[in-house]
Amino acid sequence: MTNIFTEISPALRRRHAAETRFMWFGRIAIFIAIGFLVVMIGSIAWIGSGALKQTQVELSVFIDPQEISADAIADADYSKLVKSALRSRFPEVKKRRDKKNLYGLVSYDAAYTLRDKVVADPDLIGQTVNIWFVASDDLDMLIKGNLTITGDEKMRRFDDKQLGWVESLKQEDAIETRFNRAFFTSGDSREPELAGILGAFVGTALTLLVCFCLSFPVGILAAIYLEEFARKNRWNDLIEVNINNLAAVPSIVFGLLGLAVFLNAFGLPRSSPLVGGLVLALMTLPTMIIAARAALRAVPPSIREAALGIGATRIQTVFHHVAPLALPGMLTGAIVGMARALGETAPLLMIGMVAFIVDIPNSILQPATALPVQIFLWADSPERAFLEKTSAAIIVLILFLILMNLVAILLRNKFSQRF
Repeated sequence: MTNIFTEISPALRRRHAAETRFMWFGRIAIFIAIGFLVVMIGSIAWIGSGALKQTQVELSVFIDPQEISADAIADADYSKLVKSALRSRFPEVKKRRDKKNLYGLVSYDAAYTLRDKVVADPDLIGQTVNIWFVASDDLDMLIKGNLTITGDEKMRRFDDKQLGWVESLKQEDAIETRFNRAFFTSGDSREPELAGILGAFVGTALTLLVCFCLSFPVGILAAIYLEEFARKNRWNDLIEVNINNLAAVPSIVFGLLGLAVFLNAFGLPRSSPLVGGLVLALMTLPTMIIAARAALRAVPPSIREAALGIGATRIQTVFHHVAPLALPGMLTGAIVGMARALGETAPLLMIGMVAFIVDIPNSILQPATALPVQIFLWADSPERAFLEKTSAAIIVLILFLILMNLVAILLRNKFSQRF
C-alpha cells in the first residue's frame, strides 16, 4: 500500500503543478488584456481631454455706429470691427503679412460672436466693450503646449513676432482657457476650434431609434415563428441557412443594398437617419433572430407541456409563458446587435451620411451624420486640433455604448425569471 501512494504522489504533484501553471497563465492573460485596454482607453482619453478646453482671447472692440446701420444690424461688417480691435491692440503692426498673422489669432467666428451680442443689445452701438472671442486652432494648440516654440522660425507655426503678441496678451490676462461647451452644443465645422458633436450625436440617436424600432420586433417575431410555429421542411431550412449566412455578410454589402433599394428605387432622402436606420436594421436582424431563437430553445420543454396541459393554446403558451422567460436572452441579442450597429461606418458611407452637415437634424428625414462617420472624417483631417476632437468623440461613443448596454442589462435583469 505504501508503494502505491509513493508512486501516485509524484504524479499528483505534477498534475497540481500543471493546474497551478495553467491558472496563472490565465490570470496573466487577463492582466495583459486589461493592461492593453487601460493603455488604449487612457491614451485616447488623455488626448481627447484637450478638446474639453478652449482658448479665448479678450479684445476691446469699438462698436462703430458708422459701420452699423440701424435698419440692418445683422448685415454689418463685424469682421472689420474685430480686425480694427486687433490693430488697436497692436498699433506697431503695419505690414500686410503681419496684419494677416495678427488677424489669425482669433477664429473667423469672432465676427458672428460680435454680431450676436450687438443684435441682442443694440445699445452697445457707439460703445467700446470687452468681449471674449474664441482663439484660432493654432493659438489654441500653442497655449495647450502642442506646438513647438523653439528652432528655426521657418519651421514653426508661430514666429517670434507672433509669440511676442501672445506673450503680451498673456501678461494682460487677455488669454484664458475655459471649458469647451461648444464641443457638446454645436455641430460640425471646418474650423477645429468650432467643431462639435451634437449634430452627429443626434443623428446617431435617431438612426439607432429607427434601427431598434424595426429590427427588434421583426427579429423577435421572426424567431418566434421559426422556432415555435414553422414546420420543418426544406423551405424553412433554406430560410434558416440564409439567416445564418446573412449574419456573416460584410456590413458594406448592406450599404450597397440600401443605396440600390432605399435611395435609387424608393427615392428616400439621402443621408437621412431613416435610410441609415433601415440599413442598420437589415444588418442587425440576423443577429437578433439567431439570439432570440437560442433564447427560446433554452426554455425547458416542461413549460410548454405544462401550459398545453392546462388547456392553453399554442399562441397563449408562446406569448404568455415561453416568450417572457426567453426575453432576457432576446435582450442580450438586442444588445449585441445594437452595439454592432452603433459602431458601423461602412454602410452609412454608402448611403451618403459622410456628407459635411452643420445643422442639427430635427427629424429622421433631414440630412444627418453619425458619430462613427464623424470620427472617420475628423481622423482624416490634416489639422492637428482635429486629433483632440477625434479622441474626445471616441470617448463619447464608448460612453454612449456603455450607457445603452447598461439600460439593456437593467431591462434584462428586470424581466428575468427563474424556472
